[in-house]
Amino acid sequence: MRSRRLGSILGLVLAFAAFSAAAGAGVFASKQEALESAFPGADTIEHHTLVLDDEQAARVEQRAQARLESRLATVYTGIRDGRVMGHAIIDVHTVRTLPEAFMVVLAPDGSVRSTEILAFYEPPEYMPPGRWLDQFDARKLDASLRLGGEIHGISGATLSSRAVTSGVRRALALYEAYRATVDARPDPAALPVGTVAAGGH
Repeated sequence: MRSRRLGSILGLVLAFAAFSAAAGAGVFASKQEALESAFPGADTIEHHTLVLDDEQAARVEQRAQARLESRLATVYTGIRDGRVMGHAIIDVHTVRTLPEAFMVVLAPDGSVRSTEILAFYEPPEYMPPGRWLDQFDARKLDASLRLGGEIHGISGATLSSRAVTSGVRRALALYEAYRATVDARPDPAALPVGTVAAGGH
């Protein structure tokens, strides 16, 4: 039930994001705008939708130290001149009582390149500032990627900082699951195991 509810929230957030920021309070970029910004000059942006089984989901949650809201996840990959520019994952979750959507962009080596807030419906004073988000740049999934480790919290906005940190860890763990399916496939031309769709934008 909760997964369906958050799935509906994602649909609403991204639908609102199709309008300008003035037309939808709390929305800063549509999914398409965000992906084009993440992969400037890309020839195509592929999308790979993963369907996680019980074992995969448990592994992702263990690695992320955060709960999965859905067994479905989409990894976007920017391609230019036949080469991978990087990957992106959009995470949607509830911060306090209202939703937030942000995008984690990964370099080809799987490290965080950038983190961008796409929509934020809590009061603006709780929204993580860009300088705080910069803490995640070049990070990979390890024990130091946590509040109280190498990630500093936001004074007066503990829930927001915790939500984003968990979301970044979740995105990195999902990327690991995606890479595991790619590396395990016997035919380089075949879709990854668990991938139900792939295509350009």
